[in-house]
Amino acid sequence: MKTESKIAGVILSIFALIGMAFFVVIGLFFVLIMGKIDYIALLITVGVVLYMLFVFNIFHFFRTKQRKVIFGSIAGVAILISAVAPLKDIYTHLIPTVDSEVDISKYEPFSEFASVATLNEKATLQVSGDLPKLDGATALYPLYAAIVEATYPEKSYPLYDSEVIMSNTPNAYENLFNDRVDMIFVAAPSESQKKTAEQRGLELIMTPIGREAFVFFVNQKNPVDNLTVDQITEIYMGKVTNWEQLGGEDDTIRAFQRPEDSGSQSALQSLMKGMPLMKPPSEDIVTGMGGIINEVSQYRNYKNAIGFTFRFYSTEMVGNDQIKLLDINGVAPTKENIRADTYPITSEFYIVTAGTDNPNVEPLIEWILSEQGQALVEKVGYVPLK
Repeated sequence: MKTESKIAGVILSIFALIGMAFFVVIGLFFVLIMGKIDYIALLITVGVVLYMLFVFNIFHFFRTKQRKVIFGSIAGVAILISAVAPLKDIYTHLIPTVDSEVDISKYEPFSEFASVATLNEKATLQVSGDLPKLDGATALYPLYAAIVEATYPEKSYPLYDSEVIMSNTPNAYENLFNDRVDMIFVAAPSESQKKTAEQRGLELIMTPIGREAFVFFVNQKNPVDNLTVDQITEIYMGKVTNWEQLGGEDDTIRAFQRPEDSGSQSALQSLMKGMPLMKPPSEDIVTGMGGIINEVSQYRNYKNAIGFTFRFYSTEMVGNDQIKLLDINGVAPTKENIRADTYPITSEFYIVTAGTDNPNVEPLIEWILSEQGQALVEKVGYVPLK
């Protein structure tokens, strides 16, 4: 009987080791494929507990009720402690992001299901021959898609593989620098983008084509409705850290930022006028090759959060009723206040070129600045120059 018991114990130990190895492999999967570093602690803990359960059972450790209670308590506490980070991560990803509802494909020119703004009459410019290659910011894609539908030949313009693509502000500038596109529709370049152009011997020609409001938003339930420019800069410098200091509830301010060189981050840096920015919230992101990098967190609509973007993007493209735009210096970011120049944080947006030799670029820019082109800017939802 003793021999049989030993054999059974060895077999159970082998199975326990296999079980533990299984949990370790699953943990590594979460780390390498999904970037969930904290999950491995939970899975290894469960594996170790199971292993101990088998081993202690073999050696009759659980013969008394007291020992069962002690082991169960220790195992339960270990599992709960190791589960804290994964549960927090799951909760975090349940908090919605502001741009989760944007379907950019609905603005694709000449698409059967698109909702592109159109003129009441045929455009006076009809581009033919060598079509200028366009790229730009997400928020400006509805505008230059409408321009394309008004002036380009009717055909398919796939979002990521045609003469008319949409990447984002950093990639659009990079595509311009590398001569992959002729013109981009973007906010003003960041200091690093200006420096890159200078290093490559490129002269950036910036043509303003409309005006827009730089806006700040909070959770709809946040009682704060208005901030001053000075209060915003103090938040993003880390000097003001609690909503109670601004007339809100006693809660720490969670001030989100955007990735470096994005249009809205460049706008924030311009607003700060050289004052240092506090370190933004960040998170681990898994890359395409399975590696993990630390990036600026995407805005999540916590009750104590504050974020920023441009008016058109938040009101026309996202339309999220769980956030509210803040008045700045007592002025709401409306089209009327942008036009009247009473909203304090307005800026122009641009067509940027860098020495293209495409003969259709200049006529297209001239048309966008014409009465017809500016009417289309307004019809899309932006504020024209005049």
